[in-house]
Amino acid sequence: MKITSLYPVLATNDVTATADFFRHHFGFDTAFESDWYVSLSLDSWELAILRADHPTVPEAFRGRTAGGLLLNIEVPDVDALHDRLLASGLTPVLPLRSEEFGQRHAIFAGPEGVLIDVITPIPPSDEYAARFSAEALDETRAGTA
Repeated sequence: MKITSLYPVLATNDVTATADFFRHHFGFDTAFESDWYVSLSLDSWELAILRADHPTVPEAFRGRTAGGLLLNIEVPDVDALHDRLLASGLTPVLPLRSEEFGQRHAIFAGPEGVLIDVITPIPPSDEYAARFSAEALDETRAGTA
């Protein structure tokens, strides 16, 4: 099987506000926009926003929003992004911190209960390093993960 694209689609009750959140705080651009669906892009990444009650959603699932989703966004400098998000008025629900499992991160609440975990990989502790594949550990140590 060959995958040509893979991206999250966030179901929401307010397409405009949700799209605006990601445009404003994370710099996404609009690739396509209608009143029920917005496709956002940033470099080679895509994020879509869909009105939860749209007829393309199977009837038994309409009205369900993206709450409960944890969206990870890895960046080269989480401290700088954290400071920029604070300056834009967001408050972290998990303060900026370094984790033994190899992440420096903070979590912010987004629209519809989506949690946004902004992350920079860091070297894990020896205990956690043993749990990584050799390739993943090399990438983490090189700062390319």
